[in-house]
Amino acid sequence: MTKITQTELVPFAVAFKVWTKIGLLSFGGPAGQIATMHRLLVEEKGWLSEERYLRALNFCMLLPGPEAQQLATYAGWMTHGIRGGVAAGLMFVLPGALVMLLLSFLYAKFGTLPVVEGIFFGIKAAVLAIVAQALLKVGRRALKGQISLAIAMVAFLSLAVFQIPFPIVVLSAGVLGAVFLSDSSSPPERNASPQNASMLPALISAAMWALPIALALILLGSDNTVSQLGLFFSKIAVVTFGGAYAVLSYVGQQAVELYGWMAPGAMLDGLGLAETTPGPLVLVNVFVGFQAGFATGAPFSPSVGGVLGALMTLWVTFAPSFLWIFAGAPYLDRIQANPKLSGALSAITAAVVGVIANLAFWFALQVLFREQIRINIAWMELDLPQWSSVNGAALVLTALAFVGVFKLKIGLFALIFSAACGGLLWQTLL
Repeated sequence: MTKITQTELVPFAVAFKVWTKIGLLSFGGPAGQIATMHRLLVEEKGWLSEERYLRALNFCMLLPGPEAQQLATYAGWMTHGIRGGVAAGLMFVLPGALVMLLLSFLYAKFGTLPVVEGIFFGIKAAVLAIVAQALLKVGRRALKGQISLAIAMVAFLSLAVFQIPFPIVVLSAGVLGAVFLSDSSSPPERNASPQNASMLPALISAAMWALPIALALILLGSDNTVSQLGLFFSKIAVVTFGGAYAVLSYVGQQAVELYGWMAPGAMLDGLGLAETTPGPLVLVNVFVGFQAGFATGAPFSPSVGGVLGALMTLWVTFAPSFLWIFAGAPYLDRIQANPKLSGALSAITAAVVGVIANLAFWFALQVLFREQIRINIAWMELDLPQWSSVNGAALVLTALAFVGVFKLKIGLFALIFSAACGGLLWQTLL
């Protein structure tokens, strides 16, 4: 396939199909989603250069909210301005949101579904192979010199072993880069931004974010569950630095103990569904919103209350991402032009490799082993595999996925579809 290097030549209909494809194939949490977008946007289409992709990823990882959705929004903004950003951001979320909405309804009515679990069991194996491929490719391009390599290793150890909060890791890398890498950072790309800086799209995004909450408060009152969901998850959207795991325990605690929206074990079930559906892991919020509206969403029926709760939660979780991108993306080139800030972003690029490695390590533990051992020594806390709990089926499917990715080099859709069929077959045989 011939790569299109001038993004303004990409027809909007063509780009929209790619955004939809990314949304449908965005499995595996942020590591899998970042890998999928890298493969499609950088390697296959050539719509973003390697440097711009990594710098955009660095920028998004400094923002609150789901960085993968923000990266998709930025990529859409790069190709078609505001409408491209809206289309890419929405299509990244909508497929997974619709799946999560359906699964939330079925869960509220019938509990867990073995067939669905089998399909996504296979998909996890494919995602693990995709993440490994992305880690190798991004690492080769991003780690330039011993300082970058050291930053990546320290970032991995900080997250995996010392459990240092993600924002501290990223900010520390930025400080080191501003001090040690400002003279060696590469010059930024020029003439890459399709739009002049304007605060109008950001202001519109902020108004759209607040509108459903205001309507719910006026029409339903502050004590209604839908209104409470809007206010609660708007607050969560502002403080969710470092991915969904940074606040999921707090969300679960508040949903169960303070608001009484869910049973204690339901949060874990919702997290399991979110981990195996396309889209950001924070889509678990949609599950929480549905269960809250289903259980306590009077004066509506349980089903209507569940849908309204899920939609409110979905909106206030992801609408802020458009605000952050439309407000900050036009200034990314100016940031790159500043030697100190460019050095900081270069260091954050190296740290991102360590972040992806940590996510890959965590994901491999969850996919390949039924149990893990937690090691606590002084300030160190590390999860290691319980070797006797190795999942033979997952190991076989993952090995086949690695052969497909690295040896046969099959396409993304074919890989995920084949893995899904393998997982369903295994589930049926059991």
